[in-house]
Amino acid sequence: MKAAKPFRRPWLWLGLWWVAVLVVVVASLAPPPPVELPRHGDKVEHLLAYALLAAGAVQVFRRDAPLWLAGLGLVLLGIGLELAQGAFTTTRMADPADALANAAGVALGLLTVRTPWRDALLGGEGRDG
Repeated sequence: MKAAKPFRRPWLWLGLWWVAVLVVVVASLAPPPPVELPRHGDKVEHLLAYALLAAGAVQVFRRDAPLWLAGLGLVLLGIGLELAQGAFTTTRMADPADALANAAGVALGLLTVRTPWRDALLGGEGRDG
């Protein structure tokens, strides 16, 4: 798999990343839990969820085009889910500020590529060879 870093089991790590993306999709479209959050607390949830997805992408994808395409895809996913919430659910509403928090989270997560931990998963799993 050319998009992934040189793992022994790239399908495993790509699969787990896609499961995380699916969890965010389901959580975004399911009725919200009956929990009271502080004012703008949901923005923090959006920021953290997308930061974790993007940081996961840094761990899984090569640092060139595949990583940046994953980041762009996450930003578009965040926008698309906000539109879907407004169009297809009765328990959610589209909020441009949520889409902005999602995009900011992606940016923060992608910044982990500039840290020494960018290959933590690769170092722990081992390389082909």
